Amino acid sequence: MRIDLHILYLHGFLSAPQSSKARQTVDYCDARGMSGRIYVPFLKHGPAATMEELEALIDTLPQANLGLIGSSLGGFYATCLSERFNLPAVLINPVVGPFDRWQSYLGDHQNYYTDSVHTVTPAYIGELIRLDCKTLRYPQNFRVMVQTGDETLDYRLAAERFSKAELVIRQGGSHSYDRYAEELPAIEAFLLSRITESV
Repeated sequence: MRIDLHILYLHGFLSAPQSSKARQTVDYCDARGMSGRIYVPFLKHGPAATMEELEALIDTLPQANLGLIGSSLGGFYATCLSERFNLPAVLINPVVGPFDRWQSYLGDHQNYYTDSVHTVTPAYIGELIRLDCKTLRYPQNFRVMVQTGDETLDYRLAAERFSKAELVIRQGGSHSYDRYAEELPAIEAFLLSRITESV
């Protein structure tokens, strides 16, 4: 039985659909005949509003065929959505416990790709805490990909958090996840395998 995979890609903090990994994912999907089945929303709001927006989007998508890809803070959101909707998810250098480091980000920040300014407020810390999944109910839904050279996040936190998931640890690299495009066939295969299992 053919599965028409749909992918929801969630970018990181201060990133955008124009980011390198987002564009590489779209290009890969287009080349694989998945045009119209790859969704890359611009995450420009605070945590609670972002989750409401993403949940509303997922309600309009074919959940039986839907897989998630989340990078950095997008990985945190993808974790929440995966647990809430029982969806397969691939996390790329995901943030673990972002509320522990959010205090240092309070204030205004310029988006890397657009003219928009994102203001981080103290209320966001509480929102992140409330969104956090304390225990993973569906660890089998996750493929977690980290690089030891991540200069922004300690990859060991993700390795510990997702120890029961499919974990890929690449030596070296960076927070951007070097050579990401080479991982896309394996990412697609993982999402398809989990969707097929649930059919």
